[in-house]
Amino acid sequence: MSNKVEHIKPYGNEGDKTGQVRQMFDSIAPAYDFMNRAMTMGIDKWWRKVAVKMVKATAPRRILDVATGTGDFAIKLYQDIKPQQVTGMDLSDGMLEVARRKVNSRGLESVIAFEQGDCLKLKYDDQSFDAVTVAFGVRNFEHIEQGYREMHRVLAPGGMLCVVELSTPQNPFTRWFYDLYTLHVIPFIGSLKSHDKSAYRYLPESIAAVPQGNDMLDIMRRAGFSDCHVRTLTLGTCSIYTARK
Repeated sequence: MSNKVEHIKPYGNEGDKTGQVRQMFDSIAPAYDFMNRAMTMGIDKWWRKVAVKMVKATAPRRILDVATGTGDFAIKLYQDIKPQQVTGMDLSDGMLEVARRKVNSRGLESVIAFEQGDCLKLKYDDQSFDAVTVAFGVRNFEHIEQGYREMHRVLAPGGMLCVVELSTPQNPFTRWFYDLYTLHVIPFIGSLKSHDKSAYRYLPESIAAVPQGNDMLDIMRRAGFSDCHVRTLTLGTCSIYTARK
């Protein structure tokens, strides 16, 4: 089943979404952390903290962080949980370069590994991880359900999935200010900082189009997950989805 967000691409209709997303994140990698803080006014750090606490309750030894980007979530997972190993994978070599610099500066390269890869074709064996996480990445999947099926495949029985994703508030008053900020302010700032206006036009559009709430939970269930739940934060601007294999 196709979702609207799967057809939204950063640079128009030419080429597949996966290739365009890789190109976009390579382009904005140097500015990504700054823009992430600006887009969320720094609240994204708290969202990650809440999600990590949920994952920690399952005491995973092996964690895969899909669409790891510049590595903030992978690093937080290791620092708070202290598993045996955290593996972060991402399409973008540019983002991974930033992630590796962060890990090296903290002396964590022996316990956090970053690898380039496609979330739709994970290179890992079945049942390789006790937990799989994704922070702000599912809306960039070219085929969301296929991505979930791959994450389900590499999870060990009883393993936990935790997905953090931006979402749109339902309150009309909050929604008006949210739309103003995401559809106008963020693209303007993004074009100044990263010189890639298309990227910061795509990001708010993809947030608006990504399946949310029960729609997202239904996709997770179709991919094989059980015990699926969603928790919304900060007036509905962030959703944390959890599930079990």
